[in-house]
Amino acid sequence: MSSSDVDPARGVYGISVAADLVGMDPQSLRLYERRGLLEPARTGGGTRRYSGDDLARLHRIGYLLAAGLNLAGIARVLELETENARLRADLERTQAADLAPTPHPPRRRSTD
Repeated sequence: MSSSDVDPARGVYGISVAADLVGMDPQSLRLYERRGLLEPARTGGGTRRYSGDDLARLHRIGYLLAAGLNLAGIARVLELETENARLRADLERTQAADLAPTPHPPRRRSTD
């Protein structure tokens, strides 16, 4: 299985590895979880498992922090981005349905 076959939503990284990969400390990841900025998967024993999607979100959080936003502002930005993505997907589905060919009844041949 190549790395391109890994589901980006599947939690595979422990907190220390995830923190290293995004250049943050584990305590920051715990804080972001407490503040509702991300929700990593948990093993049966309760250990956090971060996915590729979680890492992308952590990079986004880091970018927004560097841009000067506080955690409440970041939470709002992430919420709006998620809503925007949902609305775009809805629009694309609607447009695809509008463009889908509609069946036409067979033409009647004139008997002239």
